[in-house]
Amino acid sequence: MHKRDFTFTLARGALLAGLAATLGAVALPASAADLLAAVKARGTLKVALEGTYPPFNYKEKNGELAGYDVDVARLVGARLGVKVEFVSSEWASILAGLSANKYDVIISQVGINPKRELAFDFSAPYIYSMPQLIVRKNETAAYTSLADLKGKKLGVGQGSVYEQQAKAVPGIEVRSYAAAPDTMSDLASGRLDAALNDSLMSAYLLKISKLPIKAGAQVGAVERMGIPFQKGNPQFKAALNKVLADAAADGSLKAISLKWFGTDVSKAP
Repeated sequence: MHKRDFTFTLARGALLAGLAATLGAVALPASAADLLAAVKARGTLKVALEGTYPPFNYKEKNGELAGYDVDVARLVGARLGVKVEFVSSEWASILAGLSANKYDVIISQVGINPKRELAFDFSAPYIYSMPQLIVRKNETAAYTSLADLKGKKLGVGQGSVYEQQAKAVPGIEVRSYAAAPDTMSDLASGRLDAALNDSLMSAYLLKISKLPIKAGAQVGAVERMGIPFQKGNPQFKAALNKVLADAAADGSLKAISLKWFGTDVSKAP
């Protein structure tokens, strides 16, 4: 899951955000400048996602978007009383696009971390997972932590948080992949000793794969995914969090979770 990351210049983002805030303060009263008012007036919520990341957000054979994030986005839009306009973006540029005001929010498995919180505000978490290893079915070694993989070859998603975590452990030969199926193929063929992904994606990959691979140990802390948006929008943040809280209370988020994963992933494990 996205617990993925990329390098972008916070100073530049802060400068742009500061300039935008200054211009907005001059041109509009504070109440009108809030994103909630803009979204309501426009009648649409512009939501960025990758569209290539099943089961979270992807295109079906008929070209329609589907996935956990897509269902959550539609729920948010409906409860805000607006239509959802989806914008596809490559992961490497998705946060930069938000900084440049190309869309209102990102609903695409964006992990909440201190670095990102310097640049953006986040909703309350709407899904949780943990890092998990995947190994071959005939693997006899007991890899219970990343440290156990010293001297081994570990496959990770290119630009992911897991790539960063793996590279922080000395002695692991980290190999980065643009697509998870390629990682699984190399693992099954013996070109890797293990792969690292989030627990939800791991469950999905194992469910659809016919390769001789299996779930390994969970090797990290719980990850929280939220919905990022530009800072300085307290009314929008309050409305968004109310939508998510109400959806959790009435079972709507749980229903979406069960649909895609068979368990309630909207609550912390």
